[in-house]
Amino acid sequence: MSDTIHVLGEGGVVIAMDVPLPDAIAHRMTTGQLRRVNEDGSPYIADVPSLPSQAPSTGAPKAEWVGWAVANGAEPADAEAMTKSDLIEAHGV
Repeated sequence: MSDTIHVLGEGGVVIAMDVPLPDAIAHRMTTGQLRRVNEDGSPYIADVPSLPSQAPSTGAPKAEWVGWAVANGAEPADAEAMTKSDLIEAHGV
């Protein structure tokens, strides 16, 4: 039996998803494009934030840098469109 979480998708739709999440969905959560919510769509407070709280290392995957940029105010689509080098330059420490 797998666990189920609720994810707020585009357009405000709440979607029930079985864990482990598919790779594409997990990537979108890492980059801040999707976020976990309660079944009624309210914020999931007990969730460990999927966005990083500190800058990743320069050797980290681009997805981690996208998440860091989003955590610092970048729009997910804009951050995803940037190269890893541009993300490091714009959002590195």
